[in-house]
Amino acid sequence: MPAVAIPGSKSITARALFLAAAADGVTTLVRPLRSDDTEGFAEGLTRLGYRVGRTPDSWQVDGRPEGPAVAEADVYCRDGATTARFLPTLAAAGHGTYRFDASAQMRRRPLLPLSRALRDLGVDLRHEEVEGHHPLTVRASGVEGGEVVLDAGQSSQYLTALLLLGPLTRRGLRIRVTDLVSVPYVEITIAMMRAFGVEAAREGNVFVVPPGGYRATTYAIEPDASTASYFFAAAAVTPGAEVTVPGLGTGALQGDLGFVDVLRRMGADVAVTPDGTTVRGTGRLRGLTVNMRDISDTMPTLAALAPFADGPVRIEDVANTRVKECDRLEACAENLRRLGVEVAVGPDWIEIRPGTEGMGAEIKSYGDHRIVMSFAVTGLRVPGISFDDPGCVRKTFPGFHEAFAALRRDIGH
Repeated sequence: MPAVAIPGSKSITARALFLAAAADGVTTLVRPLRSDDTEGFAEGLTRLGYRVGRTPDSWQVDGRPEGPAVAEADVYCRDGATTARFLPTLAAAGHGTYRFDASAQMRRRPLLPLSRALRDLGVDLRHEEVEGHHPLTVRASGVEGGEVVLDAGQSSQYLTALLLLGPLTRRGLRIRVTDLVSVPYVEITIAMMRAFGVEAAREGNVFVVPPGGYRATTYAIEPDASTASYFFAAAAVTPGAEVTVPGLGTGALQGDLGFVDVLRRMGADVAVTPDGTTVRGTGRLRGLTVNMRDISDTMPTLAALAPFADGPVRIEDVANTRVKECDRLEACAENLRRLGVEVAVGPDWIEIRPGTEGMGAEIKSYGDHRIVMSFAVTGLRVPGISFDDPGCVRKTFPGFHEAFAALRRDIGH
């Protein structure tokens, strides 16, 4: 039974870096994810004057509750959405002029609801080219706090950024949310804030964050549940195969572990214990209709194994996947059609019929790590699949192809 060592969670590593930078004292992050996104976040902190010491298994961050150590900085956020959204918010709590830019892919991704909320809180934030998109400049003079209204219907990261900012404001924050996707990611944020000494509260659609700052701590990063989904899916599509991911069990913070409940509904054997999660393929995958609003990062994983179900697989309420690294609904549909699969797509849903032509094709990655990792699962059952940009997995899992090849050998493919 292969036990797969999954790298640390991207979302948890990014939040932990923000919290460590904002906390009073030196924080040690144990087993952080080392990938293009998180290296970009750490590099951004360094550009803002925070001290980040890195060893192979841990990172130490010298916190600065008063904000960046430099009065001026130019920060390049690479492809990282958390970097591009969290760092300008962190910088706003300091004093100085900070410019942020990002890759062409990240420049296309929306930011306006967060920009509006920060401006409503008195932050001088200017988009230089296209309103609501990078590049942008923050002329920071600290944040007073108070009440603000936020639309988090496109991305829960807007709400997470404001929650993380709350304790750094002079009065704390009351954030009134008009729409919200990916609620489990917000729950991760609140749980992690608690580990750094802050108790945020939710009263209906209002989130309340007290002022007073964070305390440094030692924080262990759990394995990435979205990344684990490819390995769980590999077991589910392979009769008799079994995969265990240690460190991702009943106490896990990440909502994306809920993907294994979808696999269970389809017919896989699933066991979740305090120590880890195991999925075993039974040789049967049932079609189903599933709402994936709260676990939308695993939508491509399900789409990639859907052709091997015995009936149609319909995934609903995933409109926000259209504004990720690429339009993931269209990317999944396009690649499935290349494999001879019958697919229908709507504004926020995709329906996939059983069966493939059994012939491989080149998968168009759109530079999106999740598209490549998802269709690697399809490649377990369809020979001859290749990728136009296999290297884009470095965003979250630089060693993915080697780890997946090892799994393929272990499960006898």
